[in-house]
Amino acid sequence: MLSPVTVLEVIQRTTSFLAKKGVDSARLQAELLLAHVLHLPRMQLYLNFERVLTQEQQDTLRKLVLRRGEREPLQHILGSTSFCGLEIVVSRHVLIPRPETELLAEQGWTFLNQRVAPGLAPTALDFGTGSGCLAVALAAQCPTAQVYALDTAPEALEIARENAARNGVAERVRFLQGDGLATVPAELRFDLIVANPPYIPTSEIDLLQPEVRNYDPRSALDGGPDGLSFYRHLANEAGPLLKSEGKLMLEFGDGQENQLLELFQKQNWIVEGNVQDYTQRPRLLILRKTISPAGSN
Repeated sequence: MLSPVTVLEVIQRTTSFLAKKGVDSARLQAELLLAHVLHLPRMQLYLNFERVLTQEQQDTLRKLVLRRGEREPLQHILGSTSFCGLEIVVSRHVLIPRPETELLAEQGWTFLNQRVAPGLAPTALDFGTGSGCLAVALAAQCPTAQVYALDTAPEALEIARENAARNGVAERVRFLQGDGLATVPAELRFDLIVANPPYIPTSEIDLLQPEVRNYDPRSALDGGPDGLSFYRHLANEAGPLLKSEGKLMLEFGDGQENQLLELFQKQNWIVEGNVQDYTQRPRLLILRKTISPAGSN
């Protein structure tokens, strides 16, 4: 039997354990795990420092802390994460949404809402939807939009469907399974295409933090030898799928900005925006085609 222990003592011990295991933000991680076990908002822990955990709570927490010490992502342990204020279920079948991707979602829904007109519902395509976080956020923040979510993996699409249902947008998100834009039905044209494609060069994946290299699906990380394989596909194939004045919005990795500018400009794309992330690093490109694609409206 474990000895009685208070909330404050648990936080201190867990923080020390996780820090020794190399976990970033160990105190925050300890608090989030404990808040999950106690079914409390994290800040409520500060009003309960003297509360004594039951043995069952200690047992449950210990198992979760050991998993985190093995560098399993916190989001996998908790089963979900927050994205643009939405609860998004995650697992080893999908990339865990990153905070910078919220910027892509915000740029996307802002543009879609500008395209709303009487009798016209804007359309969007989320290329490589994964957990569906982008598609769900676009549908949630632009209530008239019809969003299509494309992915190669049936396991990812199953999670994306669950997230659409959880967040009340299942009727306006349609799911497509296939490899590349050729999967998109020929009659569809979009106001917006968003993508956070795999952009890690193959040789660099094994250098990533354990939480990423061991738990995110490799297919969601591997962008080919130089990390740009999916961007080439989009540069070549996305234009004809856009309506007149439609936009292509992309997230990209550190140091890829100049290569992508050259790549897309060679394919007659105009760069309309280059958005920085929270650390003031270039992170998003907003593009449109110089010539309106055939069949646009």
